[in-house]
Amino acid sequence: MPAPPPAADRAVVLLRRLGADAIAHPGGTLLQHLVRVRALLALWEARPALQLAGLCHAAYGTEAFSPAVLGLARRAELALVIGPEAEALVHLYALCDRAATYPGLTHPSGRYVERFTGRTRSLTLDRRRDLAELTAANELDIARVDPQFRARQGPRLMALLVRLRPLLSSAAWQTADAVLTGRHDADPAGPASPAA
Repeated sequence: MPAPPPAADRAVVLLRRLGADAIAHPGGTLLQHLVRVRALLALWEARPALQLAGLCHAAYGTEAFSPAVLGLARRAELALVIGPEAEALVHLYALCDRAATYPGLTHPSGRYVERFTGRTRSLTLDRRRDLAELTAANELDIARVDPQFRARQGPRLMALLVRLRPLLSSAAWQTADAVLTGRHDADPAGPASPAA
């Protein structure tokens, strides 16, 4: 696996300073989860900006995870560390109204709905792919390290990823198939380890 981009080291320092290593999350702490998500995206050969977005995807909180280590008013601070493209992806992920956006994400219109305002806009194909890949990496990391989550949410997650499959890389789909069907030997990320 290639070495993380230098900005990843700076982002980890920032996330640690903001307390992400003290927030509980399946498989350990929020920081451990974020590092694993970036590593999974790297394994899938995502470009550096998407890897950095994976590392910081919960910095502003998300619809499913409310603790925010960095408020939206501090977007410029995160952009200085990970770059404007990666920060824009973190922002996109944080504001996503999943129930309203995911069902139509594969449609050419790319309808995206913001969760706080209800504002809608169209996303380019590249942005829809980024959002799908980031979603897959986030959810699959949790499924890999938390058997209870996998048992409880696995069917819902598989249905979502089947819907998003046209937007996912083949490596992301291979991991989804392996983790959610129990064929861990086919998972390119290898066996899950809660301590990772």
